[in-house]
Amino acid sequence: MGTTRKDFLKLSATAGGALGLGLGPSSLGGQEAPSEGPAARYAARDVQEAPRKLDVLVLGGTGFIGPFQVRYALDRGHNVTLFNRGSGRSVFPYLETLVGDRNGDYEALRGRRWDLVIDNSTSQPDWVEMAAEFLRDQVDQFMYVSSRSAYADVSRVPMSIAAPTWTYERAGLSPGDRLPYGLAKAESERNAMRIMPGRTTIVRPGLIIGPGDETDRFSYWPIRIHRGGEVLAPGDGTDPVQIIDVRDFTEFMIRLGEDSTMGTFNCVGPRVPRPMSELLYGIRAVTTAETSFTWVDDVEFLAGMGVRPYAEMPVWRPPTDGNEGFARFDLTPEVEAGLTFRPLAETAADTLDYHFSRPEPRREALRSGLTAEREAEVLRAWHARRG
Repeated sequence: MGTTRKDFLKLSATAGGALGLGLGPSSLGGQEAPSEGPAARYAARDVQEAPRKLDVLVLGGTGFIGPFQVRYALDRGHNVTLFNRGSGRSVFPYLETLVGDRNGDYEALRGRRWDLVIDNSTSQPDWVEMAAEFLRDQVDQFMYVSSRSAYADVSRVPMSIAAPTWTYERAGLSPGDRLPYGLAKAESERNAMRIMPGRTTIVRPGLIIGPGDETDRFSYWPIRIHRGGEVLAPGDGTDPVQIIDVRDFTEFMIRLGEDSTMGTFNCVGPRVPRPMSELLYGIRAVTTAETSFTWVDDVEFLAGMGVRPYAEMPVWRPPTDGNEGFARFDLTPEVEAGLTFRPLAETAADTLDYHFSRPEPRREALRSGLTAEREAEVLRAWHARRG
């Protein structure tokens, strides 16, 4: 007999209590409690069941956003099936995992039917095309996770889905060329909409943040501020920021499926863009660190020091020519469709908590932002320049 979700949750609770008392797997009869990853710890609590139960197929489902999607869908009372190369069995052992390959092997899906399929896992247009073609007569709604990068023009203020997306012509490329990320996402969207017209939902997230994010693109800031001392802060504090907590994003997706909502939606937040100063001071409020911010408002100086927006200075992208609307999205349609935003304090605190749960070598090797030594070097040069 397989493990049901109820059995799994009971086992997980027992294991969590045992491990908290210093007991190992041997105390549980040799059984290791399976792990849903960060979703098991940080997913929403006290979730109400949905009025309509769905059969949901998730393509992928074991990376960053997938476990939060699955956990929320299950808590809402939906039936979830995973399709991947087998990784779902270790993350969600109590769920049905159909084994196949996005690169053409969809036989495990033949003859089945779902209300909603969520395509998380690819920026390869041909994979989206193959999945949509195979599932054309087996699903009612095809939901594709695209990206804000699909937009070819982010100069509009405010931004909306009316802005043009990348095409081969705009990118100066031809079919068969290696596709940059934004064009690959835009072509994937078009494939889904062409094959399933009127039955597609496209979601375009910006930077997805929160516990479980291994890119450290947002995590850099809570981690750096928690360390204390003088912090290099880019710009003058007024540059707008719009990002999205992984839980806000994935919960919105499930609700779009529950309501059979088709169309295209931008997934960033909050609704009113947050200034960079509000972001950093808001993060500092969840720490006890003695921190001061030195605002470096000379973009050319930072460029000369090799400090780039969205790279060495994660999250931050000043509204320079051509980027005026990058973090100025009008989210009226999305809010009306059910997008919500949790407090920044919750996201920052959970991100820090997750960071300190990681092994020490990983905590010491952030994948984004400046090292302490490099930050100090740039600050010294800035102070010297200003006399």
